[in-house]
Amino acid sequence: MGSELTRIHAFFTGRVQGVFFRASTQKKAQELGLNGWVRNLSDGRVEAVFQGSSELIDALITWCKDSMPLSHVISVETEQQVPENIQGFEIIR
Repeated sequence: MGSELTRIHAFFTGRVQGVFFRASTQKKAQELGLNGWVRNLSDGRVEAVFQGSSELIDALITWCKDSMPLSHVISVETEQQVPENIQGFEIIR
């Protein structure tokens, strides 16, 4: 896997609030060793920042779309950003 640090800002649309999406995303990101954060938005979407290898970020985004039984992701918008000095993966309230 590539070791170059990548940062992706993502917006998930669909049934993604009230279905443990943030907690599940945090747990999976921590398992993969990714850094970043996830939070609910007032418009019903979930916003997240994932930082680590691009392969692991891609795996996490695919997992978020396909592997959470209570959620239903309709679309994901992503934007690459400049990596920052962050550690850990948090749920922002």
